[in-house]
Amino acid sequence: MTQPDGGTYRVLLTDEIDREGVELLAAEPRLQVDEVPTLPAAELLERIGDYDALIGRSATRITEELLRRGTRLRAVGRAGVGVDNIALDAATALGVAVINAPAGNTVAVAELFFGAVLAALRHIPDAAASMRAGRWDRSRLLGGELHGRTLGIVGLGRIGTEVARRARAFGMPLAGYDPYVGDERFQALHVRRAETLDALLAEADVLTVHTPLNDETRGMIGRRELARLPAGALVANLARGGIVDDAALLAALQAGDLAGAVLDVYGTEPLPADHPLRAAPNLLLTPHIGASTAEAQRNVAVDVCVAVKDALLSGELSRSLNVAAVTGLEWAALQPSLLVARRAAALARALLADRGVRVVRRLAVRCGPALAGGGGACLSAAAVGALDGVVETGRLNLINARALAETRGLELALAESAALDHPSAVEVTVSGGMESVTVAGVAAPDLPARLTRIGSFRVDVTPRQTLVVLTNHDVPGVIGRVGTLLGAAGVNIAEYHQARLAQGGEALAAISVDGTAGEELRRALLELPDVLSATIVHFGAA
Repeated sequence: MTQPDGGTYRVLLTDEIDREGVELLAAEPRLQVDEVPTLPAAELLERIGDYDALIGRSATRITEELLRRGTRLRAVGRAGVGVDNIALDAATALGVAVINAPAGNTVAVAELFFGAVLAALRHIPDAAASMRAGRWDRSRLLGGELHGRTLGIVGLGRIGTEVARRARAFGMPLAGYDPYVGDERFQALHVRRAETLDALLAEADVLTVHTPLNDETRGMIGRRELARLPAGALVANLARGGIVDDAALLAALQAGDLAGAVLDVYGTEPLPADHPLRAAPNLLLTPHIGASTAEAQRNVAVDVCVAVKDALLSGELSRSLNVAAVTGLEWAALQPSLLVARRAAALARALLADRGVRVVRRLAVRCGPALAGGGGACLSAAAVGALDGVVETGRLNLINARALAETRGLELALAESAALDHPSAVEVTVSGGMESVTVAGVAAPDLPARLTRIGSFRVDVTPRQTLVVLTNHDVPGVIGRVGTLLGAAGVNIAEYHQARLAQGGEALAAISVDGTAGEELRRALLELPDVLSATIVHFGAA
């Protein structure tokens, strides 16, 4: 990411972001922060073109139209977990980082779950109302206990995990369903794994869902699923409206099939004043207050503001939802490998182009085992290198490169290989027509970034801003003539590495130079005796 306006980024904050997050951004001299109330959509559309980042909560909808109007946008932040108010696919296609704060409200939601379920089981809202009305309804308010009831948890992510930990203190047997979580987490939490959702439903006296809302989870708990719960079960949804089907839940409550339910989220928010859920029996409703604690609002604001600041100022994208996940590696430590992948792909594409192959059809990346957790990011970086200067977009980056590559019919492949020369090696192969070129390099934590192989030739050269690659007959005098020509052209050589496969055969020179070198210089190099090919690559900004 490059800095506009002489190094200053403009950040728009809306939806009443907690002061601690605002002050954190305002303290950074390279950021200009504008704090405004929640804006009408039309006014936000008019203003968004002036900003590099937007941070808000759920009240502001980040639509595709807004993202397209925000031609300077580099990041949008959500002070909270859910991003269903953000057009994520459009942001990805446009290269805009989408950043949330997934951990800041975890405790708040977990605590609300127990508060709400206890209130429902013990009829606390009715009890409080009766007392204020001057009644003493002790005999009518017979409730139930959590102890001994099996808690069925759908989704053992952050919040589901915290709910499970606290439920043990209440003496609740635990069962869970989450096909994306390994057995180790179930065992660590003392949660019995249900292999299917139906199996979980059959034993859940209290059912709670803690999943994102997506195509897989929308309507997950509907009429059929509610019917599979034990008689007298209680259902809670504090995750996202639409995971539990509101109409099916209403019907189950009206029929007396459930002992009760707790909802903090709804398919339509705000919930209309005349919505039938408001009159449903044994239903405790709260107005989406899962994250509404002072501590949670401070946490999510600080988390998202730090992540957006880092994305703008240092290109730190590890917190972005729409960039390839990096696991087991620090983002900063991965940057040299991403540089190697990007420049290896750019060089391979340029070599292909000089062979007459203009259309690239396949991009394959192999990573050493030390980079296994960052392979997806390396593939994204290679896609940037392969497309740089080819696609017409001002925001080609790690976020949208793979999507742009695929829309152009470029097949992408990623593999891990222990057969490479170094555990931190990256190998990039670019193919088109019947031709392919492989370029490899290494960027280990204790080594500078180097290109180590071009085609069949072993090299050792730093991928600086400009690289000249020659093939020539392996005869005396070539290196001298090349050096003389470059000197006469005012091109300073930083590194010159000559490689050959066999004496007297074909050789390859990888020459890292300062500044730039143009087509005229390339033609002059090709006119030298015994020079067979010449490719000059100007790498894009790192």
